[in-house]
Amino acid sequence: MTRTWLLHRWGPWCGAVALLLPLACMAAPAAPALVLLVDTSAQMPQARVEDDRVIEGLHLDLGRALARRLGREIIARPVPRKRLAEALQRGEGDLLCDYQSAWVPGSFAWSRPFIPDQALLVSAATAPAPAGLGALAGLPVGTVRGYVYPEMSEALREGFRRDDAPDATTNLQKLQLGRISHALTGRRALEYQQRIGALRLALHPPLVVSEVLAQCALSPTAAIGINALNSAIQGLVADGELNRLLARYR
Repeated sequence: MTRTWLLHRWGPWCGAVALLLPLACMAAPAAPALVLLVDTSAQMPQARVEDDRVIEGLHLDLGRALARRLGREIIARPVPRKRLAEALQRGEGDLLCDYQSAWVPGSFAWSRPFIPDQALLVSAATAPAPAGLGALAGLPVGTVRGYVYPEMSEALREGFRRDDAPDATTNLQKLQLGRISHALTGRRALEYQQRIGALRLALHPPLVVSEVLAQCALSPTAAIGINALNSAIQGLVADGELNRLLARYR
């Protein structure tokens, strides 16, 4: 069998294969990136937002870890707090994490609860240590504008005197400056401010107001489903990655 005969016999087939090979070797189109919405007023350790960019923080770390497990890239998009629910509903983002369904009204799919924190009442050591929430009736208590505190509202009713700050960091700064003697904060925020030396004020042992397990919300137009998200969360928790992410900010 001569080489000339082989070329004549198989030449058209080889030519077709040569044309098809580049197509077969082309990578499949990449899955669209997930868009993570982040509150523009968020403070560390939740997030640091500068020049309309999310620079660092737990929210960004969580988004990256979940996106990696879902085979996606992540884009973090800062949005004002008042617009978070609207932006998620309109599909301006796919994902919002470290919230609870009671905090963000809308027709969203919510993940399993998995992000731990504690709501604390902290009191300056220069003031009497409150025996319980009821001891604060009529006294100003540091709070964050736009946040609800159901346990305090239930315990004190009309005696709950909010002293609002724009964010959690400013709330603790007011405590340190002596403008208030008591403040409501998350343990994560408190420990971060103490670790970086921003809060050196002597405090009474904090009162635990509530245990929190936050969730992630999916937009109705999200590129992923809730089962896929919960599966990624399960992996994040099971192999200890979530604890490692949280440990960065303690």
